[in-house]
Amino acid sequence: MIDLRPFNALGGANHGWLDAKHHFSFGTYHDDARMHWGDLRVWNDDTIAPQTGFPPHPHRDMEIITYVREGAITHQDSLGNKGRTEAGDVQVMSAGAGIRHSEYNLEDVTTKIFQIWIIPSKTGDQPQWGAKPFPKGDRAGQFVVLASGFANDNDALPIRTDARVVGATLKAGETAEYPLGKDRLGYLVPASGAVEIEGIRVNARDGAAISEIEVLKVTAIEDSEIVLVDAA
Repeated sequence: MIDLRPFNALGGANHGWLDAKHHFSFGTYHDDARMHWGDLRVWNDDTIAPQTGFPPHPHRDMEIITYVREGAITHQDSLGNKGRTEAGDVQVMSAGAGIRHSEYNLEDVTTKIFQIWIIPSKTGDQPQWGAKPFPKGDRAGQFVVLASGFANDNDALPIRTDARVVGATLKAGETAEYPLGKDRLGYLVPASGAVEIEGIRVNARDGAAISEIEVLKVTAIEDSEIVLVDAA
């Protein structure tokens, strides 16, 4: 089953410095039918103007994954962590018992990110942050695990939840498969390009809520960069 959620039908708000689109209820946007998809709670498509960003603010008990589509984001938090994450790369913040952080676009160009929140398997843990480059060449034609709550995904950034965040880059005509499982939920968004799943076209920045599919097959209609969350 595929529930297509076109980009132009998403909720959102334009704050001037931030143009945000929400795949699920967030902030002032509320839709009872789009509160979450399993443990996936937030998928925000954020466009951040140069030399602006999110000032310090708190979080707790949430796994927050940032996928940078264009530009770069600079993170700083109350644990003393600081890092710059560039396009195609990923950072993870496990808010745990509580953390304050800022996320700024310190670049001279617009930064575009996917901000993904997943409900953790347990609450109150020590907060942590990490970032890692993921060369696009490694994702060419196949799904690569970017962040994972499973111990055997050794090369992925750790998250504290029964979920994975995976990515792939596909040339037009290429097909990639992911063993989702019929008891799991998937949510796929092309960062660029367009793909086909089960005969349904999913354009750039559209969302596809996926269920009851044992092996997910994604075929690129155009050269595409895709991100998928596999959640309970």
